[in-house]
Amino acid sequence: MSALTDTAPGRPLPRARGGVGQSVRDSLVVAQRNLIRMARIPEMIIFGLIQPIMFVVLFSYVFGGSISVGGNLSPDVYREFLMAGIFAQTVTFATAGAGAGIADDMHKGLIDRFRSLPMARGAVLTGRTLADLVQTALTLVVLAVVALIVGWRVHENIGKVLAGFGLLLLFGYAFSWIGALIGLSVRTPEAATSGGLIWLFPLTFISNAFVPSTNMPAVLRHIAEWNPFSATVQACRELFGNLPAGYPVPDAWPMQHPVLASVLWSLLIIAIFRTLSVRKYRSASA
Repeated sequence: MSALTDTAPGRPLPRARGGVGQSVRDSLVVAQRNLIRMARIPEMIIFGLIQPIMFVVLFSYVFGGSISVGGNLSPDVYREFLMAGIFAQTVTFATAGAGAGIADDMHKGLIDRFRSLPMARGAVLTGRTLADLVQTALTLVVLAVVALIVGWRVHENIGKVLAGFGLLLLFGYAFSWIGALIGLSVRTPEAATSGGLIWLFPLTFISNAFVPSTNMPAVLRHIAEWNPFSATVQACRELFGNLPAGYPVPDAWPMQHPVLASVLWSLLIIAIFRTLSVRKYRSASA
């Protein structure tokens, strides 16, 4: 029987050899495979860019000047306030693509073939999420260029700006593990796409991404202030120097210490959903 065929029912799965080093190599091989696949299907990247660019243009020119930020109705002030939210929304919406990609591999039987090989159990998922991280980084670069064209500016040193983008990538990587679990839990890529998006809309809109949380009703305000998405947005605004003068910073701990809160939320999400995803991968029927 070929090494690529499915394992027989009841037969134990092959064990990976080589410990951590082998796991890293296996993950990089899978990541390379997914990056090559993305390069051969450029529509995946192009369509992934269209939505965030539309959000930048629409929110900047449609809502700019209509939403008060710190008592200021200037479109330029709102544009700078907005961009951290758009960046964070973009990295979280990549969750749907990650889930759909894994569900597609499951549907085609590719995951079963990987499971029949003596490779690290988590390498398939780690490689996939690393490839998604590279795609997210490319998307952020293009989005930042578009933002600069429409008038977004940073007012901090390059170190803080890079730290802000680093937080975004960490947050996006954490959410890709949520997508991995969704992709392993559904039967079709279409279901993974729907399941990956439906909960992201309340997550991103009940936050400080598009409007100050201080303008929300009390219950929604508390949810928004403890929303991990809000912590990342607030952290990026501080690191980019995009908090306007007079902007009221809420008293909630994540809003007072957004950089630390964003890192802690991201690491917690990775720890929980990576564990659940690998467990789900191991228990999937071969």
